[in-house]
Amino acid sequence: MTRIRALPPLVLIALVFIALAVLFASFGSLIAQHPASQQNLFSRMQPPLGFGGTTEFLLGTDRLGRDLVARLADGLRISLVVAVTGTVLGALLGCTLGFIAAHFRGWVDEFVMMLVDVQASLPFILIALTLLAFFGNSFFLFVMLMTLYGWESYARLARGVVLSATSQPYAEAVTTLGATPLRLYLRHILPNVASVLIVQVTLNFPQIILLESALSFLGLGIQPPLTSLGQIMGDGRDYLSTAWWISVVPGSIIFLLTLAMSILGDWLRDRLDPSLSRAAF
Repeated sequence: MTRIRALPPLVLIALVFIALAVLFASFGSLIAQHPASQQNLFSRMQPPLGFGGTTEFLLGTDRLGRDLVARLADGLRISLVVAVTGTVLGALLGCTLGFIAAHFRGWVDEFVMMLVDVQASLPFILIALTLLAFFGNSFFLFVMLMTLYGWESYARLARGVVLSATSQPYAEAVTTLGATPLRLYLRHILPNVASVLIVQVTLNFPQIILLESALSFLGLGIQPPLTSLGQIMGDGRDYLSTAWWISVVPGSIIFLLTLAMSILGDWLRDRLDPSLSRAAF
């Protein structure tokens, strides 16, 4: 409790909102009185409670009369699954390549850094559109596409911190005692550089949510019968003047969730990176 009270107010609010978002994604469909896929044209575009709506549809309905509470819970769950899976797999891919580059040096290092430079020089949205146009769209392909986003930042960061760590006395001592490279990296170097990589994860996570939402909004991301926050926003873009809640509510969730993750990531960077001396919130 003492540690929680010591958190800056903005960070505490961000953590509470992230926890509420996860709970809503997990159990929000239990609050809804109708399944997410159930259509009722007689109840189409009902406003939320407090704006002329009823308790039957707390957040209103969409153009097909589907309950927005249930659809938002399902959409948020899919968006979080895509973002978390893409972030974790991208971090594993980038960190692995960064460790390999730092270990082998030479042409291996140059090849990995060339891939990093190529990835960083190309707008990822164009890469995504090209791959989706050529190979079509599926949930697995879309998650793998999100994995490719940002891996170069992990690779460059992991390579730098590993090169720095291997020159430290403790790494040289462990190597002298006969430790294998795998044991050196996993048991000794990785725990010492994990904090820096964790910060990068928290900073990359909201970017993947925004990318997934943008592609789904354009109709190139999550496809029916699955749904996501971006897809719900796209469904309501033609009804902003008559049924604003269809787009505004999921858009607000995306905005607040990415803002909360950015606040958390910035705070972790201030706490875990000793080279920074910026004031706390």
